[in-house]
Amino acid sequence: MFSFFKNIGRQSETITKDLLEERLIESDIEYEIVEKILDSIGNKTTRNELEVILISLLKKESFYDNLSIREIDSRPLVYLIIGVNGAGKTTTIAKLGNIKKNENKKVIFGAGDTFRAAASSQLCAWGERLDIPCISSKFGADPSAVAFDTINAAKARNIDVAIVDTAGRLDNKINLKNELIKISNTCKKALNNNDFYKILVIDGTQGTQAINQARIFNEALNIDGIVITKMDGTSKGGSLISIISELRLPILYVGIGEGKDDFIKFDIDWYLKNLLDYIFSKN
Repeated sequence: MFSFFKNIGRQSETITKDLLEERLIESDIEYEIVEKILDSIGNKTTRNELEVILISLLKKESFYDNLSIREIDSRPLVYLIIGVNGAGKTTTIAKLGNIKKNENKKVIFGAGDTFRAAASSQLCAWGERLDIPCISSKFGADPSAVAFDTINAAKARNIDVAIVDTAGRLDNKINLKNELIKISNTCKKALNNNDFYKILVIDGTQGTQAINQARIFNEALNIDGIVITKMDGTSKGGSLISIISELRLPILYVGIGEGKDDFIKFDIDWYLKNLLDYIFSKN
């Protein structure tokens, strides 16, 4: 099975504070959180003791308090995909569409990133490959109009799931916020006030920068869940601790490659085991 962390070998029963600090930093956990962890232990700690500390960061109230995405039963079920350019939104949309299609759902794509010339053609190319229709418009068109047309096309064609792309420009946070609010309101209107999902795509290799981006997008548009991409190219899966601990939003999927099937559901207990195995590895 895929692991975020490399070089996991034979396990130690305890770890020194100095080595723990080194492993936590190596795995890309923000130092503010590293300090919290270190302040909670003595000169050495056991796996069980550290597990309790990490659970308090990841799950807050109890071991069984898993974050999960809220239930929405509207039809079409709309996923509005947001995130900065280069985070992997296009491939995430393709992978999510492929999952839904394999669940025997009828899917449609909306190429709402009209500010990058290649974005629309890339998404529609994925649509052709997966036999999923794609609604697009000319370069520079109003992305809200694309979202509206995609949802109306889904309704007219009796399609189950509509997945809509958005632009990810962070050059001006005010413009970004206003644009996302407009798209969100348009989706709501097209759905006759029914709800929809707002999913943030984050580049897992970006560490602190990704968390800052997540803050901006969450302030602009309360998001429902997160997809972490490019985790095949890094061994620094500790960045997820900062994201879960601070934002308190569910991580839904992890992207581990460019193929349509390179997408795994995130499981917090599996992730925690991987992290502990790495920290207590003798290698």
